[in-house]
Amino acid sequence: MAVTVLLLFAFSGPNPEKALQRRVAALRDRLVPSNEAALAAQMRKTIATRLPSQDLGLAKLLPNPEKLALRLKQTGKKWTLARYMAICVGASVVVAIVLLSVGAPFLFAILSGLFVGMGLPHMFVGKLIAKRIKQFNARFPDAIDLLVRGLRSGLPIAETLQAVSTEVPGPVGVEFKQVMERIRIGKSMEQALQDSADTLGTPEFQFFCITLAIQRETGGNLAETLANLSEVLRKRAQMKLKIKAMSSEAKASAWIVGALPFLVFILVTVMNPSYTAAFFPWTGPLYDQRVMLTGLGGLCWMSMGVFIMAKMVNFEI
Repeated sequence: MAVTVLLLFAFSGPNPEKALQRRVAALRDRLVPSNEAALAAQMRKTIATRLPSQDLGLAKLLPNPEKLALRLKQTGKKWTLARYMAICVGASVVVAIVLLSVGAPFLFAILSGLFVGMGLPHMFVGKLIAKRIKQFNARFPDAIDLLVRGLRSGLPIAETLQAVSTEVPGPVGVEFKQVMERIRIGKSMEQALQDSADTLGTPEFQFFCITLAIQRETGGNLAETLANLSEVLRKRAQMKLKIKAMSSEAKASAWIVGALPFLVFILVTVMNPSYTAAFFPWTGPLYDQRVMLTGLGGLCWMSMGVFIMAKMVNFEI
């Protein structure tokens, strides 16, 4: 525990390179007067003042608080770093106390508590992000079609974006509302869209931003370009569904192979409890720590195999 705490303090704290970049940006804002620099400085001050005091304190302790804050923002929930870390610490403490109460070794209880407390919230946040991105990608071609109809009817691009933010439900409408809010406070359309693209992290929205940027520089029929983009995105979604159907058998095999050892262990424990009694601390003299360590080693190897199988059936388009 002492070594873990020392490593945490050693690798925590602000990044020196990012701190140097912030100082250079602040110096540039003071010495090079420009509207864009002044606006960026004002926005940074506004965002800093809106952060809760708990998040500001955690930002100094965590090694990469920006990435964690971005993940929490990608969920679409109003979660803070303080709340997320409180959940992680609470889950770790609860798991460690439960394991210690049943007679588990101290080091095993602490490591298991850290694994569960840090792993489960991270997986839950990842599931929420994947669900939100899936909902966004399902509605995004419809939003582009609405933009195309608005442009063909003679509306400017800003009004069509406003129409999408009010007419399309779900994450698409929320993201376009944020784009319009950034435009109202003085950002250009390209910057506002790129901020949303950085937050979402999806290739589909990045295609949309690149399409608008190229069209504004080179000119041309924007409605036709967006219509072609909508068709490409729909074909991309169809290709994903085809690949998902073709790889479903391999994914089912991976689930069966990964779950079979645990099912066999449970069945053997129910049918012959004395055979697996060495794994459980509450069995008294039958418990053997060497058996537990061997089981943990096998679990690690199984986890590696399941991870490799998952990567083999996970295709990116």
